[in-house]
Amino acid sequence: MSWTRGFLVALAVCALFGALLAGITACDAGAGEGDGAEPSPVGKVLDDTDEEGRNYREVDKKRAPEVGIEVLPDARDGWNVRLTLGDFRFSPAGTKKSAVQGRGYALLRLDGRPLAELRDPTHHLSGSLVARGTHKITVRLHADDDTVWAVDGEPVESTADITVSDPVPSAPTTAPTSTPQVSGRDPGRRTGGRGSPNPGGKA
Repeated sequence: MSWTRGFLVALAVCALFGALLAGITACDAGAGEGDGAEPSPVGKVLDDTDEEGRNYREVDKKRAPEVGIEVLPDARDGWNVRLTLGDFRFSPAGTKKSAVQGRGYALLRLDGRPLAELRDPTHHLSGSLVARGTHKITVRLHADDDTVWAVDGEPVESTADITVSDPVPSAPTTAPTSTPQVSGRDPGRRTGGRGSPNPGGKA
């Protein structure tokens, strides 16, 4: 009887020790998982940044948003900018600063300088903002937390070239006026980023 009771006690002690050992191992494993930065819920935030220091947010090519740009002279003044988007929707102003797949805003740049934050696919660019000469208009897509959507380490963007020139007067009595002229546009040209190859619709 005593031998049986002793055997059962020894068995219980072994089982308890095994459970404690398993618990300690599980705790150690859990602690290791929490070390370092938490993985991003949308893509991967890279160390690379844009001109203003905003980090790139790398996403898979299959899930990445797309953008194309077309810039046409306005009959009255300046230029009309039109964007074509793929797998991307604009968020309204005041949206929470967090990254959501395929959402955000576009940043319009003139010769590399930030010009306007866009939350709509159309924008009027005043002629007073564009001096005489050839210029590069770029649109780049951002998440709502201001990170830059990127694929293969390059920002998702599209670029068009425009030229403002003074035309030759048609008659000696006609004074020259500054009229915007399009020297060329390339709504889908890849210039370090991803542009939609089809300006008329989704790529």
